[in-house]
Amino acid sequence: MAVADSLLTLLRTTSTEPRADEQLEALTLAVAADLPVLLWGEPGIGKTAALTQLATSLDLPLTTVIASVHEPSDFSGLPIVGDDPAVRGVPMAPPQWAVELVRAGRGLLFLDELSTATPAVQAALLRVVLERKVGTLQLPPGVRIVAAANPRASAADGWELSPPLANRFVHLHWVHDREVVVRGLGGVWPRAELPRLEPERLCDAVTLARRAVCGFLEARPTLIHRLPTTETRRGGAWPSPRSWEAALTLLAFGTAASVSREVLALLVRGAVGDGPGLELLAHLDRMDLPDPETLLADPASAELPVRGDLRQAALEAVVAAVGARPGRERWEAGWAVLVRALETGAADLLVAPATALAALRRDDWEVPAAVERLAGVIGVARRAEESVGRAAAHADGTGTGTGTGR
Repeated sequence: MAVADSLLTLLRTTSTEPRADEQLEALTLAVAADLPVLLWGEPGIGKTAALTQLATSLDLPLTTVIASVHEPSDFSGLPIVGDDPAVRGVPMAPPQWAVELVRAGRGLLFLDELSTATPAVQAALLRVVLERKVGTLQLPPGVRIVAAANPRASAADGWELSPPLANRFVHLHWVHDREVVVRGLGGVWPRAELPRLEPERLCDAVTLARRAVCGFLEARPTLIHRLPTTETRRGGAWPSPRSWEAALTLLAFGTAASVSREVLALLVRGAVGDGPGLELLAHLDRMDLPDPETLLADPASAELPVRGDLRQAALEAVVAAVGARPGRERWEAGWAVLVRALETGAADLLVAPATALAALRRDDWEVPAAVERLAGVIGVARRAEESVGRAAAHADGTGTGTGTGR
């Protein structure tokens, strides 16, 4: 057995390396934001291993509680009779794991197998997840909560999460990365590193997050609270005032840490759901668009977005601004902005805004010289689009046997 133990020790000896991992980055940032996180994933995909490694990286003691094997009283507290119950009442004694967490003052509470916990246990977990209370015991601020669950189809005797419990979590869908698994089995696993929060950006991050979420909800008030109609979707992320507060927090943390758009999307969608989350991100993009009046005031030095969809949105905003207050000078400035766009980006994005701007011309307005610089490029792009359309139509006609036979 001694030799067997030596072999097992060698097999279990691994190292870590810094590696870009959007899932780990999103999980680490949500834990830093002190928001309860729920990892969804198929059995055996590495959720528990990721949590163990996260606790080690963040130097937090890990406490694992298998939710499905506990009774409701293990989370709401066990009633004990004191000296004078008629006066003092019957206190609810917390379980040992909660006492140890309080004694440590910090830690990572891992609630595993959440989707196999009965509805009664899920109800008892509500106060643990939201208020950080186990019986009458208050968990310290240094305790973070992460749970894991399998989809109902993959869980043994699985239950859908109740809407009140589901709405308390940031939902992250965990998938395996082939390269990470292969390299990890070779002895090197990725190391979770807390994204660095930049102190000088904290105030601006909070301002941006509040402006983005509040501005979006003013424009889309029906998304403030929308309970899904199906049981499965009610057990995931959906918008409510509580989850929008979580999204605001995550947006502020993500901005302060300068995380990628992909990581920010995982976090926001995990808080309020895919649809509302993507709409919020689109609203955030529009907030970053340059002011069209600024572009019209100084077209020669106009700075346009690099990303194609944002650049086209900025050009369309310029055309809309000219149409809202039409005037010859503003119309000519609009053409100058399009010339600037031609000098700094792709020409195919100019076809639609140039066509719309040309339609705003009045009979007594002379065509500016800038139009000549655009005419050739726009004409080529338009003819290319038309030729592609004709080729597609011809292919459809040939494929269906409706061609002319030539």
